[in-house]
Amino acid sequence: MRDQITPLIITYNEAPNIARTLGKLSWAKRIVVIDSGSTDETLDMLRRLPQVEVIGHPFSDFASQCNFGLTQVATPWVLSLDADYELSDALAAELAGLRVPDDAAGYRARFVYRIFGRALRGTLYPPRTVLYRKDRAHYRNEGHGHRVAIDGKILPLGGVIYHDDRKPLARWFDSQRRYAQVEARYLLETPAAKLKRSDRIRRLGWAAPIGVVFYTLFVKGCILDGWPGWYYALQRLCAETLIALEILERRWGGTRRGGAA
Repeated sequence: MRDQITPLIITYNEAPNIARTLGKLSWAKRIVVIDSGSTDETLDMLRRLPQVEVIGHPFSDFASQCNFGLTQVATPWVLSLDADYELSDALAAELAGLRVPDDAAGYRARFVYRIFGRALRGTLYPPRTVLYRKDRAHYRNEGHGHRVAIDGKILPLGGVIYHDDRKPLARWFDSQRRYAQVEARYLLETPAAKLKRSDRIRRLGWAAPIGVVFYTLFVKGCILDGWPGWYYALQRLCAETLIALEILERRWGGTRRGGAA
């Protein structure tokens, strides 16, 4: 089965992460990387592996970047990975022995979140479809992120993927600021009936920052993980606060400026 799979990775300045991602893909005959102009050591690290093919492509949005990547894949199956994902040994072994039913179009995987390499008991990161038939897939934007739409049955994988982003904190804040702008626009412009329950809560503009720390620490159990659990809870608090502020600014800012005029 693994001979029919091409890993697809989207990169931009991922030097702190990409080596761990590639380290679990030694079985792949070809790895397609779509890079949008990295200026750190990412490209040098990628070119050290002969099976990696780096293709430069300007970034407009995540869905467009991934859809372009699909056009560069020649195998029937795609393993779509972010540059801060790391396959568990169990999942890598599972791919080797996977027996695919005729009606299966894709597989979803669960994630274990890591803080500086330390695994947490829980995460707010949902399972995602990461392995799928190329001819059944198309990406679409959803808020600041992207999701793949699959035509057919999606089955679960037993092994997990580690999510372990070790980019500097300053870059994390910069990314979250940009994500918050896109996410706020998505939450406000999408009809409430089409939003998930969690997104309807976030759309209120105040509830998510208040609840996310309690939910992360106590419902997800991260309080038992010590300082990495608190670090993750504070990350989520900062991210949700930025989104809430963007929502309130868009909702009330125009009224205030109009009244001042």
